[in-house]
Amino acid sequence: MRHAMPNATPSRRRRRLVAGLGAAGAAGAVTALVAILVPSASASTLFSDGFENGTGNWSKSGGTWSVVSDGSKVYQQAKTDSELARVFAGETSWTDYSVEAKVKGLDLSKGLAGVAARASGSSTMYRLALTSAGKAELQSVKGSTITVLGSAAVSNPTAWHTLKVDVSGSAITGYVDGVKVAAGTGTLTGTGRIGLVTSFASAEFDDVSVNPLGAPVPTSATATPTRTATASPSASKTATASPSASKTASATPTATKTATPTPTATSPTASWPTATGSKAVTATIAVSGTLDGGNVRYFGSGDLGSDSQDESQDPIFKLADGAVLKNVILGAPAADGIHCSGSCTLINVWWENVGEDAATFKGGTSATYTVDGGGAKGADDKVFQHNGGGTLTIKNFQVEDFGKLYRSCGNCSTQHKRAVVVQNVVATAPAGSLVGINTNFGDTAKISGVTVVGKKSLDICVKFTGNSSGKEPTKIGTGADGVNCIYNESDITFK
Repeated sequence: MRHAMPNATPSRRRRRLVAGLGAAGAAGAVTALVAILVPSASASTLFSDGFENGTGNWSKSGGTWSVVSDGSKVYQQAKTDSELARVFAGETSWTDYSVEAKVKGLDLSKGLAGVAARASGSSTMYRLALTSAGKAELQSVKGSTITVLGSAAVSNPTAWHTLKVDVSGSAITGYVDGVKVAAGTGTLTGTGRIGLVTSFASAEFDDVSVNPLGAPVPTSATATPTRTATASPSASKTATASPSASKTASATPTATKTATPTPTATSPTASWPTATGSKAVTATIAVSGTLDGGNVRYFGSGDLGSDSQDESQDPIFKLADGAVLKNVILGAPAADGIHCSGSCTLINVWWENVGEDAATFKGGTSATYTVDGGGAKGADDKVFQHNGGGTLTIKNFQVEDFGKLYRSCGNCSTQHKRAVVVQNVVATAPAGSLVGINTNFGDTAKISGVTVVGKKSLDICVKFTGNSSGKEPTKIGTGADGVNCIYNESDITFK
């Protein structure tokens, strides 16, 4: 027996073979009766999970998460000193939808717990959360910037409550136990996954469901009906999502040796791929030949799954000289992404959330690195970090919500002359700058075919005076000069 929902009609709940409900009120009651007779998931339900079959649909970032029993199985985050603990599910391509979950704050004395929508990065999302102030707050979160879109008082915030967030275009609406409590206009990216979040709090979560609003949205997890439903929209049980192939990735996957692949990258306007499965990575995966991930999502877990943004983090993948990585999705958390020890090639690699850096290039003075196709979102600072020598070519790539696409290390203890070539790239705001180079070390940037979306101006090439002392480098200018920053105005298009 579950605890009755405050501010909602208490209802008895029995285990039946039913699917998640896609409607409320009287219509929900009819749906429930039909579901009892025909145990198949509602066609409108994009995703549902009651955690009866584990947590294979979710990727973790921060906190201590586990499935526990509270009358039935629930997902618990127990670490109260985690500044931002979150788990994500669904697809980055989801646009207009409604996400609902039952939330019970175990310790909200210093923080909050809630449900998130349109999570385009580990710290970029909309969320509706129960707070220590006894409120439900609808928030827009981008890094350390938190904007409250609306709030309402909630009685007994440490009891079970049903939280729901609707995202439709720029309209963001929050509901508690079926009652609208807040609404506002959002300015974040219009697509993203769902999440469960806490900040300096512990909480339990259950009965997560996602349904489309407006136009159909691509589906993700397929529900396996094992949970109980009732007619009450604020206390209805949804289906249990069948776990995806969530496994701990081997640190030494089979790789076919080849140093010169035939590029098969997509155009920079291609849709983000749908993950074919998920693999939790607890130890860095070494690649010495070619690894084709088949669009499986890899995400950090264990030592690679903290919410740290330290530059000393280990990567998800470490590529040997001549290695090739292709058709891979990096989920959240992505730790320190990918490290290239020498020359390397990345084909159709996608970062759903960059984390510290998407990729770091560490080869010698004659190393060549190629990023062909793919894309990255949610980089608070750099996407590609160039610490070694050689030339990096970035082509047919799309980047969104980022600080810098490329940075030649400004304060590495060993410095090099570095070169970057940027071709056929689409950069979507929010955006800081495109590339940063150190002119005093002879760095060059050749740029062509760049399209900037959502911003009327952008620093395309930023020049610095680098150093090897570890101090912050000095910015000395921006713009084309024909020597270090090489491009023409016709090479850049603003939309």
